[in-house]
Amino acid sequence: MRFPKFLPEPIGLTENQGKNFRNVQIDSVGVGLANAASPFLPVFLTRLGASSFEVGMLTAMPALTGLLLAIPIGQFLQNQRKIVPWFSIARLGVIGCYAATGLLAFLMRGHPLVLGILAIWALATIPQTLLSISFSVVMNAVAGPNHRYDLMTRRWSLMGVTTATTVFMIGQILDRLNFPINYQIVFISMSVGGLISYYYSSRIRLDDIQTHREGKRLGFKAQFTEYLQLVSKEQPFQAFVIKRFVFLTGQAMLIPILPLYLVRVVETSDRWIAAISTAQTATVIIGYLIWVRSSRRHGTRPILVWNTLGSALFPIAVAFTHNVTLITVFAGINGIFQAGLNLVFFDELMKTVPAEYSSTFVALAQGLQFFSSVLSPLIATAIGDAFGFWVALSISGGVQFIGFSMFLFNWPAIRLPVKSPTLTQ
Repeated sequence: MRFPKFLPEPIGLTENQGKNFRNVQIDSVGVGLANAASPFLPVFLTRLGASSFEVGMLTAMPALTGLLLAIPIGQFLQNQRKIVPWFSIARLGVIGCYAATGLLAFLMRGHPLVLGILAIWALATIPQTLLSISFSVVMNAVAGPNHRYDLMTRRWSLMGVTTATTVFMIGQILDRLNFPINYQIVFISMSVGGLISYYYSSRIRLDDIQTHREGKRLGFKAQFTEYLQLVSKEQPFQAFVIKRFVFLTGQAMLIPILPLYLVRVVETSDRWIAAISTAQTATVIIGYLIWVRSSRRHGTRPILVWNTLGSALFPIAVAFTHNVTLITVFAGINGIFQAGLNLVFFDELMKTVPAEYSSTFVALAQGLQFFSSVLSPLIATAIGDAFGFWVALSISGGVQFIGFSMFLFNWPAIRLPVKSPTLTQ
């Protein structure tokens, strides 16, 4: 696969690094196909008659499992010399749940189908947790300290093109076929992306990870003590994940509320839902180009500040309109901010993580994120039912705005370099 001309291949890559870069890019195409089905899963549940609580459970279940298992899985991965096989099989397991969702709809109807789908995605939370931790570790190992922005810009740009194109096609399919066969076809066909992802991601070749315990197994108390000692020495890590925790709490509230608002309040058609998702996904590609160039000129702090602000304003803007065209425009603008968040959150986190304990620290960061995501979706849907979904959207934006303010005023204190060392050529 050749990189697009507007994304020139990084210089200074070894032959193995070049192969890894290419495998990561092709893997992103498979993931992009599967991601195209993701926005329609809560919509499918809503059209099946699922309650707001049940739709919120889609977001809360992975968070609860992650909260319980992030540290044990992080320890497990920290003691594995080869992490890529776990990364690949976890991705296949999660994407395969889309096929299972479509197939289950042939066997069940009504509320039992809703419960069955929730059961499928409850099981998916285990590989999802494994994937969320191993992804950062694998991508950081592939990119090295000097090419994180380069690698992730390519990966997420290709994924964005694939997802945006596929979501548009899905919208046409859903509007032309009867319910629920239209959703079944979409979920089953998009799961093919899992096979593509598995094949190419499993071909990534990394050096064996050096374990630190030489086979010793620690009890829970000893593990917890070790984690506390490690984290207490890493002040930049602590400061960054606290700010990110607050901001992502607001984003977690938005995930179940937006589809509920679109279906129940705005009464949006599947075609328009596809258009909104396409707009946001397509502009992500533009965002990557904007922010990666901006980072080379101005460093990462402006990216962090502007994108947290822009993302916070999105749900507030949506809350005060029923105009689908305007919502589509807002989603497109938000896509640019989401691109910046993807890049800067990944890069800033990995800057604060000790390389020799990457799995452990990423697991701790993910565990904190999962903690915020356990109750946030359920609280948001409860607020929506009680006071209106526009209120829940506004609160989601308000919590994100608090996170933005913490980054703006650098509280808790953390020094962000004016120029990111990861962006040098």
